Amino acid sequence: MKRLFQALNLLGGLIVLVLVVITVAAVIARYVLGAPLQWTEEMSGLLMIWIVFIGAIACEMEDAHLHIDVVTNALRGRLRGALEIVVGFASVGLLGWMAWLGYQLAEVAAFKRTQILKISWFWLDIAVTVGAAGIAIVILLRLARRLSGRPAGIEE
Repeated sequence: MKRLFQALNLLGGLIVLVLVVITVAAVIARYVLGAPLQWTEEMSGLLMIWIVFIGAIACEMEDAHLHIDVVTNALRGRLRGALEIVVGFASVGLLGWMAWLGYQLAEVAAFKRTQILKISWFWLDIAVTVGAAGIAIVILLRLARRLSGRPAGIEE
């Protein structure tokens, strides 16, 4: 899982780098050359969506998402562990539903094209499915490790 985490971080970093290069090129083209690049706004939006969902998977792998743990911190021992497992499975259910809805949206929008680049909206909308499914898989792996008595981190 550690290699997957590194791969996601690398992929996310590369997408951010491409976004920065496109943004710098757009600024130079518009304000220095006086010839704006029309496609940069569409491409930036597409890349931003993917950055968010790839980053969300990486954050879940590192357990870095925001936690509201007032109830969890008030509990001890087995009750606390049981609540964490219930919340984990509820999260997987919700994320699975979100992934399914994202896929349905992508499927419906597959024939719609962006204005300038003519990219199928499928590639924008499928990011929701990839992100939600990826986070759900990470949570399931963490739950499996916890239920087997092993640490729930990404060390392996």
